[in-house]
Amino acid sequence: MYRPKAFVLITSADFVVRSAYQVGKTPLLPIFAATLGATDVMLGLIVSVSTLTGMVLKPFFGILSDRWGRRVWLLIGTGFFTFMPFVYLLVRTPEELFYIRVIHGIATAIYGPVTLAYVVELSPANRAERIAWFTTARNAGYVIGPLAAGVMLLTITPQAAFTIVGLVSSIAFIPVMLLPEQVPNRGRPSVSVVRQTVDSLTAGAKTTAVWIAGGMNASVLLAEYVLRAFLPLHVLGMGSNAAMAGLYFAVQEGVHLTGSPLGGRISDRIGYVPTIATGISLMGLALPLVAMTKSAAFLFLPAVMIGLAQALVFPAATALVAKRVPDKNIGGSLGLVGTLKNAAKVTGPILGGISIHLFGLVVTLGLLGATLLITAVVVVTLRQKIGLPRQASQVLETATSPQ
Repeated sequence: MYRPKAFVLITSADFVVRSAYQVGKTPLLPIFAATLGATDVMLGLIVSVSTLTGMVLKPFFGILSDRWGRRVWLLIGTGFFTFMPFVYLLVRTPEELFYIRVIHGIATAIYGPVTLAYVVELSPANRAERIAWFTTARNAGYVIGPLAAGVMLLTITPQAAFTIVGLVSSIAFIPVMLLPEQVPNRGRPSVSVVRQTVDSLTAGAKTTAVWIAGGMNASVLLAEYVLRAFLPLHVLGMGSNAAMAGLYFAVQEGVHLTGSPLGGRISDRIGYVPTIATGISLMGLALPLVAMTKSAAFLFLPAVMIGLAQALVFPAATALVAKRVPDKNIGGSLGLVGTLKNAAKVTGPILGGISIHLFGLVVTLGLLGATLLITAVVVVTLRQKIGLPRQASQVLETATSPQ
């Protein structure tokens, strides 16, 4: 039975820790690293290493929450979010900051799959829409955090800001302590941890829906992170300024945030796979528009298209995994999806940089767009393997067929 109070509690906890975590990430972290004497290479490693931590550990924390319950791991994750910011006060070298970031990444590695697993288990009804509202609150932290950090740094030191991050994160203990455990009979597993880990990873790897969801999330994120890295330079090359680049990303993220609940509701109605394929197609059409646009003012059309694509793909992909994997493997499977997403965030700027160096921005974004459009066709073709009803697939085929 769906419990709205539990949804409010888990969403509140995630919003608090994510907002505080983003305060300590951008622009606070690069500035703090620079004051310690970090080189450009070391600074890049410091900023990205927590993502690598999540990429490796998310499936395992998801599996452990499948075994012992979500609530205990949310308490552990909240502990990492709360305690680690105070350790930054002891940092004296860039190398020490690098290792602290590795450990701090455990917090997001826990919260990523465990919170999503908790949300999807609340009820099978309206699952994608519920996921969308949850991720909208989470993503709001990515807006509030950097803004709050910028304001703090006007009056206080980075070390003092990290202290505030830890204090704010501790507030999340209140909603987490009040959370009811979703499955009370967890905690008495019949197999060893190793056996369960192997079985869960194997089950996830054999489930087409996991690869569809993870691959689609990763495809969108890879393209998005290429844009994050190189669009500002493209805007400057048009003769515009950095403020216009910032406005582009604000529009894109604003559409993503406001459109996600509607995207989730649509996918609950017409089916997860056609919604994913539609979003991927929209992204594929938007990328070449970015490259071909000669005036920064016309970048807002693809910004809206990409924001809508994210709003369609992300909640539907998560709901698809929850629907297609056994209940005992939800956490582990969502962790695998999280690993693919983190891999895209790390490799997107690297692969994009190599491609742009060899072929230029226009060709790179054109290739990415074409790949996404082909991927959308493949997803629809695979609908029978992931249990998509025939009538739902016809919605997409009718919408994309030539008139």
